[in-house]
Amino acid sequence: MRAATAVLSRLRVGLGTLVAIDAEADDGETAARALESAYHAVQSVERLMHPTRSGSDVARLNASPGGYVAVHPWTSEVLDLCMQLNGLSHGVFDPCLPASSGRMRDLELLSGGGVLVHASIRLDLGGVAKGYAVDRAIEALRTAGCEAGLVNAGGDLAVFGPRPRRIVCRGQDPGYTVELRDAALATSVVGGASRPPEHRGHYHGVSGASASCGSVCVVAGSAAAADALTKCLLWCDHVTGEEILAHFGGRRLDA
Repeated sequence: MRAATAVLSRLRVGLGTLVAIDAEADDGETAARALESAYHAVQSVERLMHPTRSGSDVARLNASPGGYVAVHPWTSEVLDLCMQLNGLSHGVFDPCLPASSGRMRDLELLSGGGVLVHASIRLDLGGVAKGYAVDRAIEALRTAGCEAGLVNAGGDLAVFGPRPRRIVCRGQDPGYTVELRDAALATSVVGGASRPPEHRGHYHGVSGASASCGSVCVVAGSAAAADALTKCLLWCDHVTGEEILAHFGGRRLDA
């Protein structure tokens, strides 16, 4: 594949962090159009999955104990991923905040994009939704005709293209880098200052588990999966965490 003739980079606020996007295409017009499409995808995920914004899918789920809620296919996809991880982790992975008694097991996903809410919940998809936004932005860059690209949203990152990218892993030893190609990477730090206080560490759910380490980096096929897997490795026992990692084809990065 020949080298792209136009490389554009932008940095904007989104998802409660800074979102950096690089777009490489045959010409500047294509790259610029792809950037706008990618940021639109990020905004769409934020609009659908913000935990408190009026009208978002997640806010409507949180406000509908005992009810039925129709959600966007993107929201349904993220909920399905969380359901899988909740089961594989025996309930340790659970993005429902402890402010309400309801947990992931109190949600029932129906065919056609519907969700039955069987108990009062306070769902916060957090970093998994952020990772999913990265995935959708990557898809938007590809669809718009980019030959290569990178999306980085504060700890969740994905790249595609013919050459590997050298990425510095936050939370690891200074200078630790990994070459990433057509893959995603996520980093989670226990009690990270950038996370809202009510969201830190809630993935241990009702188990009372303690984090097994202070930080972890994971490479996986999608940023949503990579982010979720970091939580499993932090909060699950070692054997369970490694089994879940293998199930999703992820790889832990150790400095």
